[in-house]
Amino acid sequence: MSRYVSSLCWFRRDLRSEDHAALYAALKASDRVFCAFVFDTEILDKLPTRRDRRVEFIWASIAELRRGLEALGGGLEVLCGPARSEIPRLALDLGVEAVFANHDYDPAAIARDEEVAAALAREGIAWLTRKDQVIFEKDEVLTQAGRPYTVFTPYKNAWLKKLEPFFLKGYPVGKYRARLAPARAQRTLQLADIGFEKTNLTELDLPTGMSGARNLFAGFRKRMDRYHERRDFPALKGPSYLSVHLRFGTISVREVARAAWLARSRGAEVWLNELIWRDFYHMILHHFPRVVERAFRPEFDSLTFPNDEKLFRAWCEARTGYPLVDAAMRQINQTGYMHNRLRMVTASFLVKDLLIDWRWGERYFAEHLIDFDLAANNGGWQWAASTGCDAQPYFRIFNPVTQSQKFDADGKFIRRYLPELAGCDDRHIHAPWLMTPEQQQKAGVVIGRDYPAPVVDHDVRRKRALALYQRAKRPA
Repeated sequence: MSRYVSSLCWFRRDLRSEDHAALYAALKASDRVFCAFVFDTEILDKLPTRRDRRVEFIWASIAELRRGLEALGGGLEVLCGPARSEIPRLALDLGVEAVFANHDYDPAAIARDEEVAAALAREGIAWLTRKDQVIFEKDEVLTQAGRPYTVFTPYKNAWLKKLEPFFLKGYPVGKYRARLAPARAQRTLQLADIGFEKTNLTELDLPTGMSGARNLFAGFRKRMDRYHERRDFPALKGPSYLSVHLRFGTISVREVARAAWLARSRGAEVWLNELIWRDFYHMILHHFPRVVERAFRPEFDSLTFPNDEKLFRAWCEARTGYPLVDAAMRQINQTGYMHNRLRMVTASFLVKDLLIDWRWGERYFAEHLIDFDLAANNGGWQWAASTGCDAQPYFRIFNPVTQSQKFDADGKFIRRYLPELAGCDDRHIHAPWLMTPEQQQKAGVVIGRDYPAPVVDHDVRRKRALALYQRAKRPA
């Protein structure tokens, strides 16, 4: 690698000052390293509301990142504007010879980075990137024929076979801390300065930044061995709750994968599988970028969804009449988070009960999930819609009532988000429309007045969904 007098490290989905691939590479190759983050207005301006939990999460995490870099002797330039022009401008202002960043895999980000690289090249400034947010990327795990995997289990087996301690080693940023350059004096940007308002983020049980990630992970490690037993039950504290921290890189994927790999328990193995799914979907997005707009399985591009907008609004607004679905939708609307089991249930219900195009739901999740990640969100929705690689077979359709009975048997999760059903007994809370008028009076909820009746009949819609998919599969 070339040697540089000074360079710039551009932080994006990697908001931490430790175990950071690009920062380590910049420090190792340079006498002096500046650090920067850009609130990219080309992304922010497309958001549907000025009260976005993700923006507030990033803003709070950036404040801690700055403190972390200052503790190492450096600093952080925080800018607001189009990143494609702000980074080349900053690089020129600082007089650096190279810009380092970690890979970003979204097609729009790739296009942006290509423009940044070209602008830097015109000024004789090098553009250097590193792998950081996944364990294996792009072409690192391929079939023996040199092709990308399209089925998860063979990919997982190859992933595990390739894994060795080298791939899980952290990058010791502190070793070269003396090369960090302090930031120029600047006023700390407030949310209002970038055009956003505070949300209910501080009221939620979701700590931000590196310290928040570390505390969450420390708590999860104590219960990781039971992850496989608890992960499917939304009323239990089963998940790691690290998805948003992995999304924005406030914790290193190498650190968490290393802990799971070394634990050697059944729970740790199952959780490591979740991290492998994450790599899998990023690999799929790299090799098959068409999935952003189209079905992975081309035959399902011809699916003719009725797309009833009233039914879609009922789903968005938690008015379907199916308690587990509505409780899950209230969870995402109120908190920006949804339990993974419920993501599958609500997605299946939208596509195969309400017969709505999976892309409508994918967009809704993209707007509301604080941990939204294009690769994982697209992969999850195409799995539920049976249009993706290694997806749920189209004829396997979740029954929202039996899912509720199985995974929230005592209705604890439902009662948390649907207090109007709190008076229902454990048997009727999963299908309250089956209560007699007397039972409804006793429970304090009248169906159709206090809580909606089901907007569709699951058995009827299941048959319609099967017919719709069968027509799509039929040769033209």
